[in-house]
Amino acid sequence: MNDFKVFFWFVCCSLFFGACSSNTSVSQTPSKTIKSMIDNKDNLTKEQKTDTAIFAAGCFWCVEGQFKYLDGVQSVKSGYIGGTTQNPTYEQVCSGSTGHAEAVRVIFDANKISYDQLLAAFFVSHDPTQLNRQGNDIGTQYRSAIFPLNDTQKEKAKYYISQLNLEQAYPAPIVTSIEPMSTFYDAEAYHDNYFELNPQNSYCQLVVKPKIEKFKKVFAEQLKK
Repeated sequence: MNDFKVFFWFVCCSLFFGACSSNTSVSQTPSKTIKSMIDNKDNLTKEQKTDTAIFAAGCFWCVEGQFKYLDGVQSVKSGYIGGTTQNPTYEQVCSGSTGHAEAVRVIFDANKISYDQLLAAFFVSHDPTQLNRQGNDIGTQYRSAIFPLNDTQKEKAKYYISQLNLEQAYPAPIVTSIEPMSTFYDAEAYHDNYFELNPQNSYCQLVVKPKIEKFKKVFAEQLKK
């Protein structure tokens, strides 16, 4: 977020943070479906394999800051995907005019963590029932979306969305879109490890940090040692 955006969000947050935090943060007690996804080790590959997953779940500072703690995740890169503008800048994406979503590309060791478990992390990391927003971050650039790299990932995403809705794991239906894979544009380097490098940033303190703390409690057994 640029300085103006952070300042604007901070002003809004002073009025709405209580409601925002409850809407965009996951419960520390996951649903039955989420728990089964977290515990699912049946889909770990028996062969040495590095795989990739791409998710959009609101501000990528939050998403990167959560996924990187999972054992088996080798790297998390923030970027832009799903739009029409080539080589977009952060400012262009933030304007909402490019069609791109803020997203993360997760490189993972499929011997240690499965795509099922990463999907669980995705659904825990944000509120998938909010359409084109996460709290006070509003716009299609903050949409909840999954970008499968193959048919297996696509079918798993569709299946778990169906199961979570069937279980009524959330108070409203999931609006996460499953979108075709397209070019993933790396975000500017200053977004990398943003939370770790800017812990005193107001957005990091008020939004990113609480999300990470709740995420780590849900995934306590899956965190890097």
